[in-house]
Amino acid sequence: MSNHTINRDIERFTADCEQCFGLCCVALPYAKSADFAFDKEGGIPCRNLEGDYRCGIHSKLRNSGLKGCTVYECFGAGQKVSQHTYGGKSWRDHPETAQEMFRVFPVMQQLHEMLSYLNEAVHREETAPLHEELQQAIEETEKLVSLDPKSILKIDVPMHRAVINGLLLQASERVRAKSKKAAENKKLDKQIKGRDLFGAQLKGVDLRGANLRGVYLIAANLRGADLRGADLIGADLRDADLRGADLTGTLFLTQAQVNAAVGDRTTKLPDSLNRPAHWK
Repeated sequence: MSNHTINRDIERFTADCEQCFGLCCVALPYAKSADFAFDKEGGIPCRNLEGDYRCGIHSKLRNSGLKGCTVYECFGAGQKVSQHTYGGKSWRDHPETAQEMFRVFPVMQQLHEMLSYLNEAVHREETAPLHEELQQAIEETEKLVSLDPKSILKIDVPMHRAVINGLLLQASERVRAKSKKAAENKKLDKQIKGRDLFGAQLKGVDLRGANLRGVYLIAANLRGADLRGADLIGADLRDADLRGADLTGTLFLTQAQVNAAVGDRTTKLPDSLNRPAHWK
């Protein structure tokens, strides 16, 4: 795959708020917590959503107690629903579509997330034996995201996710096997699997090729840790200390996960991800 193709895919599965009707600010509910300063019901516009579908306090979200907004990623589902599924017709101008649109959005978000992971996997050299299956899965998922709203709402997302997850796991095993530490980390994988590593002391630990899928690493100390080749799909990195950590070559790491963590100029990230503005 060319760099142009890879960059195009990255852009496609990244939120483009200019092309969205503020769907994440309306469709999704959240409860007052450390991440949100107030409660909001699903389908109700956030008090900070302006008439042009932009956030009125976007540059001050963290200082306003809305850190959760800064780490959310729709994987491009917002612009897909706004400009393609509904043909550029907004829920404000066409209120009769509003509730349906708000239900379609989270389904599209999940499908776009799967597409993002599939496209990342198919671009890895280590997964060459799986490229045909990965491409087929991409094509099948692309058909789903192109359906009309009523058909999208009938999709059995858990079943489709189960099939995709099995394929992504195969891809993960091939990528992680290339790591020099993969064999040694098989024992570590068993220790990590299903564990809550909230606040774990993993400073400087060699985690190359580790399976960190879905692991809770909230506020974990990963300063200087080597995470090259590790699978981080679904890992919770909220407030995890990644200062000095090496995350180049990690698999299925998202911008949202990076935004939720703590890092600095010494943190090494994959080329596809940006260094958050709040990192020092």
